[in-house]
Amino acid sequence: MIKLLILFLVAFFIGSVPFGIIIAKAKGVDLRKAGSRNIGATNVLRSLGKGPALFTLLGDVLKGTLAVALGRYFGLDIFNTGLVSLGAILGHNFSIFLGFRGGKGVATSIGVLILYSPLIAVITIVIWLVTAITSRYSSLGAIVSFCLLPLNIYLFDIQYKDKIIIAFIITILLLLRHRENINRLLKGTERKIGERA
Repeated sequence: MIKLLILFLVAFFIGSVPFGIIIAKAKGVDLRKAGSRNIGATNVLRSLGKGPALFTLLGDVLKGTLAVALGRYFGLDIFNTGLVSLGAILGHNFSIFLGFRGGKGVATSIGVLILYSPLIAVITIVIWLVTAITSRYSSLGAIVSFCLLPLNIYLFDIQYKDKIIIAFIITILLLLRHRENINRLLKGTERKIGERA
């Protein structure tokens, strides 16, 4: 239990690193005052362009992947590795470097899935891309793809039943962080991909 708690806290610390803020600051922009004021890659794209957005995306994905690798390296089982990975997502969402404020956890959640359930990661990315490209709403792509995450785990990765529990928690965390986006989508005021603030 002590090992699990320590690894969870390490993952939370890793997740707390605000790559979007760091990259934007290097460009002379305070991301918390630009665009949607979110620290993720979508707002970096909107505020700074494709290059900085790509680096932000890669950094945020890596946080989730490292958390799963950390659990595996220290010999945790599937469920406890999933719990550690949740630490990285929570760290991104409630960063200790930003007064426990942060992003919405999409890229970091994808990073978790890349090692935790690679096939499901691919399926989730495809659903996100198809939805986002056809609708031009990044948030809608995230919402749809992660709402389907527990079902996809059940259909395509059921050999580890504990993964479904982790998948449900990831989905709930993502939906909670997208409450404002859901309201804007319903009102028709959500910004589309590439649309300047």
